[in-house]
Amino acid sequence: MFGLLAPLLARRRPERERRHWAWLFGFVRPRRRAMAVVLGLSVLSSALVLLQPLLVKRLIDDGLIARNQTVLWTTALAMLVAGLAATLLAGFNRYRHTQLSAAVLFDLRHDVFAHLQRLSPAFWARRRTGDVMSRLDGDVAEIQRFAVDSLFALWSNLLGLVGAVGWMLWLSWKLSLVVALLLPLEWWWLRRMRPRVADGTRTLRERSGDVSSFFVEVLPALKFVQASRQEAREARRLDGLHGAYLSSLLRLQVLEFATHAVPGQLTAWTRALAFLVGGAWVIDGQWALGSLVAFSTYLGMASGPVNSLLGWYVGLQKVRVSLDRVAELRDEPVAVSDPAEPRPLPAPLHGELRLDGVVFAHPGSDGPVLAGVSAVIPAGQCVALTGASGAGKSTLIDLLLRHHDPQAGMVTLDGIDLRDLALADLRRVVAVVSQDIVLFRAPLLENLSYACPDADEVAVAQAAQRAGLSDWIASLPDGLHTTVGERGQTLSGGQRQRIAIARALLQNPAVLILDEATSAVDEAMEAQILAQIDTCFAGRTRLVVSHRPSAWAGCSLHLHLSDGRIAVRAAAGARPAEVAHG
Repeated sequence: MFGLLAPLLARRRPERERRHWAWLFGFVRPRRRAMAVVLGLSVLSSALVLLQPLLVKRLIDDGLIARNQTVLWTTALAMLVAGLAATLLAGFNRYRHTQLSAAVLFDLRHDVFAHLQRLSPAFWARRRTGDVMSRLDGDVAEIQRFAVDSLFALWSNLLGLVGAVGWMLWLSWKLSLVVALLLPLEWWWLRRMRPRVADGTRTLRERSGDVSSFFVEVLPALKFVQASRQEAREARRLDGLHGAYLSSLLRLQVLEFATHAVPGQLTAWTRALAFLVGGAWVIDGQWALGSLVAFSTYLGMASGPVNSLLGWYVGLQKVRVSLDRVAELRDEPVAVSDPAEPRPLPAPLHGELRLDGVVFAHPGSDGPVLAGVSAVIPAGQCVALTGASGAGKSTLIDLLLRHHDPQAGMVTLDGIDLRDLALADLRRVVAVVSQDIVLFRAPLLENLSYACPDADEVAVAQAAQRAGLSDWIASLPDGLHTTVGERGQTLSGGQRQRIAIARALLQNPAVLILDEATSAVDEAMEAQILAQIDTCFAGRTRLVVSHRPSAWAGCSLHLHLSDGRIAVRAAAGARPAEVAHG
């Protein structure tokens, strides 16, 4: 069934759109057996519903008019049994349909999310998070509704239409031809309205993304908004976005109303015409009253599927918009991926990093942020990396973690080009403690072991103790199982940084990068945290990125980035190089 429908939908479409449909039906085909079961139950339920008008005809013509009590009672009993069976089948079928529909929705969203997780920071720098959320939520749900709900509705309505029209032809083929005269007019109207509905749907999706982006941007910054006394300003921004959304919504609703109202009126005229012609036949004695009642009932049953099928045609235009919006995310190229044959990490791993003629420019920038940079970060040493804002420090860190790849030159770890390593292996041995510590609304145990989910509670507790968190954890009501608030907003800067240190200890990296890790704490707390890091990571390669001289005063080597170049010099007050980590 669905294998036949996919080529039909892709017919005469551009290659890009055909690929979109092929992707969608790739999630439907594996469940074709379950869908066939649901469809079979729908067919049986529809058959029981279609039986009702025939029973009504028999009850009127052979029971009431013929004054036959036996036919009256047996027909009424048959109507009750058929109605009860149809209701039970419909309930069970709805349950199975919901299971199937949810499975397809979750798989679609999982596939898009898995692709998004592989994209580089450059993608997120140019995309609004709220817009991406709108596509993951609203557009994916629209696609799922079409892929499962609408397709089931399509086939159910087709079966219902065929059954109803078949009985109408059996009752009176002449009257059936009369009521079919207005169908071409309905089809012409829908084709005329199709592009307007598609444009309105796209605009509404974009306005929905604007509202989502507003909340993603403003809610985490409410403390700043309050301190700046700009609550009224943000409320006005939200009102403006709501106004634009409402305007687009009302425009689309007017379009959809006009799209369905004209066919609805034509259907009403059709039923009126059927009663006029059929009623005249009954009055003249050419037709039985029960036949007219049955015909009008089947006409009503046929009108519903016809309107639903015409609505399905409109829905097809809406889902094409959603498919296109989701495909923009899926078609985004993955800039960094695993090599075809990853090289294993050397054992033992010392942690020497080497930059060899590294060139990197961000898309759309005037020039490279790194222009042929070469340097060596010796294994086991503490190295400072400084430079003005925008000099390329964050870019260099992204290169070390392979969020980007250099456009020329190479970065090596113990002599191995990072591009030859599996991403998971590289990011397991290179850890970052940054200024912005990511914390989730989850137990502290899960937050600490996020990068090492297989670590047991004993290992987590030991890492927390080495990071100086034991006393604080002991004061919590549920210890390690205490839930941390969203983004850890109730924690102090020192507590957040020590959580990051404990995470890195669990990860046991060969290279530790401190990216402005102490910029949010005072000098006394900074000294405590740096001393804790020196103790916990002695012998590991450490790269300290900071604007504070106090943060890198003890480093043995100093790298300074400026104008795309790097200067290497011994750091003032450096202590002797430590033993390399093996």
